[in-house]
Amino acid sequence: MADMTIGALARTGGVGVETVRYYQRRGLLAEPARAGGVRRYGAGDARRLRFIRAAQEAGFTLSEIGELLALDAGEDRARAHALAQARIAAIDAEVAKLNTARGALEKLARRCAAGEGEGCPILGAFDR
Repeated sequence: MADMTIGALARTGGVGVETVRYYQRRGLLAEPARAGGVRRYGAGDARRLRFIRAAQEAGFTLSEIGELLALDAGEDRARAHALAQARIAAIDAEVAKLNTARGALEKLARRCAAGEGEGCPILGAFDR
């Protein structure tokens, strides 16, 4: 049963209307036919939108989400697992990069607080 406007669908998924339209352009959400000049969405559309949002929160890209949406829950477990493992590796790499940046900034902040050197070591580090 299609009973939601695009605005209601967006609110259900915690996104804006333009986000719903963007997902439609990307092929992640269907664009229903107009009924009386208004597109109507149903519970299945809301479930799909929540799936997309949850997958994004888990770190998946929209391309990866498209692939996940195309998988069969009973048949494609190996592919879903492979996508998750790849996403975990990418997150681990990002965490390592952020830890390195944090360490460098902590060192600069300590030098700044200690008044070491001429000028601000933080500003000097970014002015290279």
